[in-house]
Amino acid sequence: MTSANHKLWRDGRAAIVTAGLTAFAGISDAAYQLNFQPPVTRIASEIYDLHMLMMYIVIVIFCVVFGFMFYSIYAHRKSVGYKAKQFHENATVEMIWTVVPLIILIGMAYPATSTLLRLKDTSSPDITIKIVGYQWKWGYDYLKGEGEGVSFLSTLSTPRDQITGSAQKDEHYLLEVDNPMVVPVGKKVRLLITANDVIHAWWVPAFGVKQDAIPGFVRDSWFKADKEGVYRGQCAELCGKEHGFMPIVVNVVPLDKYAAWVTEQKQKSAAAADDPDKQWTMDELKARGEKVYAANCVACHQATGKGLPPAFPPLDGSNVVIGPKLKQIETVLNGVVKKGTPTAMVAFGKQLNDVELAAVITFTRNNWGNKTGEAIQPAEVKALRK
Repeated sequence: MTSANHKLWRDGRAAIVTAGLTAFAGISDAAYQLNFQPPVTRIASEIYDLHMLMMYIVIVIFCVVFGFMFYSIYAHRKSVGYKAKQFHENATVEMIWTVVPLIILIGMAYPATSTLLRLKDTSSPDITIKIVGYQWKWGYDYLKGEGEGVSFLSTLSTPRDQITGSAQKDEHYLLEVDNPMVVPVGKKVRLLITANDVIHAWWVPAFGVKQDAIPGFVRDSWFKADKEGVYRGQCAELCGKEHGFMPIVVNVVPLDKYAAWVTEQKQKSAAAADDPDKQWTMDELKARGEKVYAANCVACHQATGKGLPPAFPPLDGSNVVIGPKLKQIETVLNGVVKKGTPTAMVAFGKQLNDVELAAVITFTRNNWGNKTGEAIQPAEVKALRK
């Protein structure tokens, strides 16, 4: 071998070894990422253990069946002079391949059933929280426990410039919200889950909770976090255009911090209570409406008001927006569904209060190319509520 050929062979071997080590590291990382998140509740730990038990059983069955098959092919091949035998019925073999799978199934069904029963046991909760899925945000209402009376909406807080690609994405891209759900560590939390418009699904892997939110039905689930921290999830049901933009964030905190958070939330609610009978100025309504629009409307109708036709019509120059104000108020309050249209207008009457609705309507009627000069007062919205 010449020195040039030897160098080529050596460099090639080094490249192969490097590629092999890189691939092995990639496989290791992929294997870690493909497994479940580290569980922080007892039920999530049981689900994880059940998953691994089933995986081990499947691996053993795979090895036994394929090992026996490959041995049979190798040991009884024609090249060593083996003569094929003819036989039809064998009661012993048939009994074995019937009884053994039955025993395996029973062994798998028992732990699965036990875990499923505990998963559905929502009795004796310390805290009860009603969760409502909206297009596209989550509503939380604390019904029982120290936080009773606390209510808020939780919306994606990732900046729009990150979503459009004009800014660098941060660590929790599309997994951050403005108002996370907060619960105390070591307390049983019962969840009453429903939806306001279409089917959503509340899913936090670390808790072992994944429950569909179905309009007109209330489904329940529960968790008891054993470890403090911030845990993230997402809507796990395809619910529309912004399905990937309604994350879930749960802060698990010590009991004293939870009590302080509850007090702070109640103080904020009292301070921010809107009086629907107050007369607001045009500037006040537009300033408030711009914030409401950014949190609730910009995903469909865009910051420019041009929408995404035909699914989401433009508001800039819209006959509904610049037309009679009563029609727009009723549309925003109650939504609209028309045959032949690609999508429906969501009803915001249960999501926003009278001041917020009046503000966002005023904003849309006096922004972009819309110049109606009309200020919609909260009392006008209140009068049209059904």
